[in-house]
Amino acid sequence: MADTKREIELKYEATADTELPDLTRVTDVASVADRGVAELDAVYHDTRGLRLASDALTLRRRTGGDDAGWHLKFPVSTGIRDEIRAPLAPTLPRPLAALIRSRVRGEEVVPVMRLLSTRAVHHLLAADGTLLAEVSVDTVRAENLLADGRADWRELEVELADGADPALLAAVGKRLRKAGVRPSASPSKLARALTETGLRPTRPAPGGDPAPGTAGAHVLDYLRAQRDALVALDPAVRRDLPDSVHQMRVATRRMRSAFKTYRRVLDRTATDPVGGELRWLAAELGAARDHEVLLDRLRTRVDALPRTLLLGPVRGRLRIWNAARGSGSRRRALSTLDGPRYLALLEALDALLQAPPLLPAAARPPEKALAAAVRRNHDRLAARVGRALELPPGHERDLAAHDARKAAKRARYAGEAATAALGKPAKRFARAMKEVQTVLGDHQDAVVAREALRALAVQAHLAGESAFTWGLLYGQEEAAAAAREAELPAVWARASEPGLREALGS
Repeated sequence: MADTKREIELKYEATADTELPDLTRVTDVASVADRGVAELDAVYHDTRGLRLASDALTLRRRTGGDDAGWHLKFPVSTGIRDEIRAPLAPTLPRPLAALIRSRVRGEEVVPVMRLLSTRAVHHLLAADGTLLAEVSVDTVRAENLLADGRADWRELEVELADGADPALLAAVGKRLRKAGVRPSASPSKLARALTETGLRPTRPAPGGDPAPGTAGAHVLDYLRAQRDALVALDPAVRRDLPDSVHQMRVATRRMRSAFKTYRRVLDRTATDPVGGELRWLAAELGAARDHEVLLDRLRTRVDALPRTLLLGPVRGRLRIWNAARGSGSRRRALSTLDGPRYLALLEALDALLQAPPLLPAAARPPEKALAAAVRRNHDRLAARVGRALELPPGHERDLAAHDARKAAKRARYAGEAATAALGKPAKRFARAMKEVQTVLGDHQDAVVAREALRALAVQAHLAGESAFTWGLLYGQEEAAAAAREAELPAVWARASEPGLREALGS
C-alpha cells in the first residue's frame, strides 16, 4: 500500500563552516531541538535514458532514518512535491510502478545514482511543543551507478511540518539568508548529482520539423503540449485526483481536434489512425468521468428538494445506483491505463510527433493556414446549430443539439490552438465558441440526467418504492433543457458576428 505526503521544502547551500543561526528569532519558533544524526542510503532508479529525471520525477529506495522505503516524488510547484511512499521491499512495488508507467513505457527501470547522506536533524518547535519544521544539514556523497563519477557537497533543507503555516518557510529562509546561507541552485539532490556526475537525459530530438514561426511549427507545439499533458495526467488518474480524468480526456480531444482541424498541415493518412485510438481512450475514460458528473448533478437535485418531496428511500436508491455503476467505471479506466493498447497509443504519438507527416501548408505563415482552418470549423458549427434550431423540441432536436455541441467544442479547440499564432482574435473566437459549447453542454447534461432519472424511477417502481420524486426531478431536467434551448439563439447570434471571423485575418 502506498501513502502520499505533500512535501514543502526549501534547499540551501552549505559548507563545512556553515552554522545554523538562532532560529528562535523567527516568529512562532519557541525552541530548536537537536534530534541527532542519521545515516541515509538512497538508491535512485530510472531508465537508462533518464525518462523520469527529464520530467523532474524522482524514484528512490532509501534505508536509514525514520522513513525508510520506496519514495516517488512528483513536482507540484516550486519547492512543493507530492511524495508517494511504499514499504521497503527488494524490488519496485507495483503501485509505484503503475504511477511511472506512462513515462517509462516498456523500458527497464534500473539503479542510476546512489546518495549517501549524513544528516544532522533539528526540529523547530512551537511553544506547546508542536513541530513546525525540520531543518537538516546534509553531507552528501553521490555515486553514479551508470558510469564512473562522484560528487560531494553539503546542503541545508528546511521542510515544513504537516499543517504548519507555509509563511514559516519564508521567515526561516530570510533568517538564513541574513546569516549568509544561499539558496540552492538545484531543485533536488538527484538533479544536483546528475549534473555534477555528468549524466544527462537522452531523448531523440524531433526530426524534420518546419521552420520556427510557420503554421506547422505552431501546430506541432500545440500537439506536443497536449501529448505531454496526457502523459503527466496518467498518474493523477491512477491516484484518483480531482478532475484528473476530465483533464486527461480534454487532452485527447484537443489532439483529435487538431488532427482534424489542421488536416492541411499534417497528413490525415498518418494522423487518422492515432486519432481513432485517442477517441477509444477518451471513451474508456469517459465512463468514469461521465458517471462522476451525472452523480454530482443528481445529488445536487436531491439535496435541493424539501424533505416533504422525498418520498421513499431516495438517497438509498441513489447510493445503490452509484455503487452499481461507479466502481465499474473506475475499474474500467484503470484497466485501460494498464493495457498494452494504451501504451501502444503513447508510442504512436511519440513516433508521430518525432517525425511529423507534414504537408506543404506546414511551411506557410500561420496567419493564413491557421485562420482558414479556424473559419472552416466555424462554418461547420453554423450548419449544425442551424439544423438544431430548425427542428421542433424532441428527440431529434436533442440529437442535433448534441452534434452541435461537439462541433462547438472542436471550434473552440481550433481557436485555442491558433491563439499563440493569431493572438487576441483567436482568443476571443475561442471564448465565444466556449459560450456556445457551455449552453449546448448544459442541455446535453439535462438530456442524460433525464435518461438516468427514468431508469431510477423504473428501479424504484419495481422495488415497490414510490417513483414520485424521480418523476419530479425528471420534470426539473426537462425544464432545464428547455431553458438552454431558449438561450441558444442569442448565444449563437453573438458567436456568429461577422467581425469575430474577420478579425482572424484573410
